[in-house]
Amino acid sequence: MVTLKKTHLIYNPVAGGLRRRPKHRRRAASILEAHGFQIIERPTSGPGDATRLAREAVESGADVVLVAGGDGTINEALNGLIGSDVVLGALPGGTANVLCRELGIGANWERAAQTLCRSVPTPVRVGLVETASGVRRHFLSMAGVGLDAAIVRRVDPDLKHQAGKLAYYAASFSFLAKRLPEFDALADCGAGRFSFLLASRVRNYGGDFEIARSASLRRDDFEMVAFEGSSSFRYLKYFAGVLAGNLARMGGVTVCGAAKVQLRPAGDVPAYVQVDGELACQIPAEIRIAETSVRLLMPPEYK
Repeated sequence: MVTLKKTHLIYNPVAGGLRRRPKHRRRAASILEAHGFQIIERPTSGPGDATRLAREAVESGADVVLVAGGDGTINEALNGLIGSDVVLGALPGGTANVLCRELGIGANWERAAQTLCRSVPTPVRVGLVETASGVRRHFLSMAGVGLDAAIVRRVDPDLKHQAGKLAYYAASFSFLAKRLPEFDALADCGAGRFSFLLASRVRNYGGDFEIARSASLRRDDFEMVAFEGSSSFRYLKYFAGVLAGNLARMGGVTVCGAAKVQLRPAGDVPAYVQVDGELACQIPAEIRIAETSVRLLMPPEYK
């Protein structure tokens, strides 16, 4: 249990869960303060600001940085904490809340705050996406290449602001009957040509599904789940496999544990990478498990 700690609470005031229910943040802060967290609230002012606020927290001697927002805001804060011993904790406030759901923190604010009060700082290896042009982006939950990055790129920000997850479904349907760009992937567990590759540290995907069913933040690798085929209609079959939990037994799907995967374009159409739900870069790129760890507030029962 973490007690009597100087804690910066970084929150995104325009995130869906915070915008609609501002009292929940204050209630969660009260629960945390009752358990010894000394809360300093730091709202973000725009994209990328959580990285700056996390770095300022490190410089000011904070012991804990709690992030209330979406997975993208958590990712920004993570990138500001790399190289420090400051503990990172997550509160639900975004559209999917993948990390919170993965850890069993859930989407209920009061329950999440109570869970954090009994959580333990646990070293967790982070992922890294890197390009030759100098892009370096660490991630906690996942990196996605190809189709899901294209969906993230196409999401209408105004629709996301108003409708949450429905914006992602709308972007997904726009790819039906479209030919998907393919890319080549070379991992330490295999190689192939794919249209979607997920390098995941977590089981949860999008808040509602499980794709990488053997992934865990306690492991020192990611689970690679890669899908073949340029026809978008093949993904109707793949989606059925996700629902049935039998992707690993399906033709056209590669599932394996990996620590590194190199990505190269297979044609003239660009393919992109997203990390923790935010667009990161265009390939060629490399995804790998970094030597860096972050101390994450983790419920002791998480496996």
